Amino acid sequence: MTREQKRTYRIFLYALLVTAVAALLVTAYLAYWNKIPSTIRIRAGVEQELDFGVPVSGEIRRVEEAAQVSAMPQDISGAAAESAADSARSIHVDFAHKVRVRAGEVDTYRMNLKLFGILPYKDVNVEVIQDKLLIPSGIPIGIYVKTDGVLVVGIGEFENGEGRKVSPAKYVLQKGDYILMIDGEKIENKKQLVRLVEESDAESMVLTIRRNDEVTDVMIRPESNRNSERKLGVWIRDNAQGIGTMTYLDTDDTFGALGHGINDVDTSALMDLEEGTLYRTEIVGITRGSSGSPGELTGYIEYDSDNVIGEITENTTEGIFGVCSGETEQTPPMEPIPIALKQEISTGPAQIICSVTGEPEFYDVEIIELNPEHGDINRGIVIQVVDEKLLTLTGGIIQGMSGSPIIQNGRLAGAVTHVLVQDSTKGYGIFIEEMLGH
Repeated sequence: MTREQKRTYRIFLYALLVTAVAALLVTAYLAYWNKIPSTIRIRAGVEQELDFGVPVSGEIRRVEEAAQVSAMPQDISGAAAESAADSARSIHVDFAHKVRVRAGEVDTYRMNLKLFGILPYKDVNVEVIQDKLLIPSGIPIGIYVKTDGVLVVGIGEFENGEGRKVSPAKYVLQKGDYILMIDGEKIENKKQLVRLVEESDAESMVLTIRRNDEVTDVMIRPESNRNSERKLGVWIRDNAQGIGTMTYLDTDDTFGALGHGINDVDTSALMDLEEGTLYRTEIVGITRGSSGSPGELTGYIEYDSDNVIGEITENTTEGIFGVCSGETEQTPPMEPIPIALKQEISTGPAQIICSVTGEPEFYDVEIIELNPEHGDINRGIVIQVVDEKLLTLTGGIIQGMSGSPIIQNGRLAGAVTHVLVQDSTKGYGIFIEEMLGH
């Protein structure tokens, strides 16, 4: 082998080594990224242990002026740690080891962490919160929500009086738009919208719409169909109904349910809520789930004032929230239990509470995966049903069970959100932290 060939070979080996090291670092970086949440919540006044087992370290600093904090990595504790925190305004933490943390009062801190103490990892918020007790529920609920404005779910065409295909809304409106006003008149429902369009004798109309959180005016010219009825050529919706499961009740009668938002079936967009109501409901049928075919609970709901049990005030990605105004009829009544923070939840045995037989019951599940940094917060927990009774009744997780509380070690850990379509024994859940932080 010539000298030039040896030199080329050495360069190749060096390049291969650098590539391998880089690939190893990227692999480690991606593997460790999800191990520590971007927001860590800890309880005020309680010493807690953070055990992430990730080779990242950095400084924790107070974001806002507030009460004392002591963070005690390995060999620092008590007054010494408090003194260091107060004097230096920061404390070094190393999550390759267990870290004990104690905060006196509600406050916010920030950690700038580096992988192996060198590579930038992520900035992590530390929120000190008051301990929370919630009443787990698991009762079925009937849901009715009215949109804020009228939702455009599709653009269509029709034949005009001359037999020609027309689409007045094409290039003017989009699927997902909310029509708020017509010529300055507030739109309450789709019946009113249809009437205003049909009764208008003007050439054009001004529609006030909300698109992607921006309100704007557009001009549209209705056309007459073959029956001389003026139309815009849109499919619209002004409400949604369904059943789900209540996750928790707070001591002030507020509630959280579903663990995910109410999305329009056609646009897949989160529905803008004007008002919503919770109704008492009764489970009357079960369609078992199977591979590729999600099952569902069938409920009977009477939409009358005697069956109203609450008001829905928020429809969010993390669930629906509001205030209970009537008896929830939970038998036996549940006692308040603590919440489980993300770092306190582990893979292993857990339970869910749901009402597939008419009353809330506990069913055994396994938490098989935890993803505190999942891009979809509704899929942070993966569970598998192992309870033979529930598997016999439902085949696992089915539609209508969304919101079922997940309990581990006597704490409320989260809520069921979705079923894995290809394996009905498995489902996703949301961390209770996410629901409370909506």
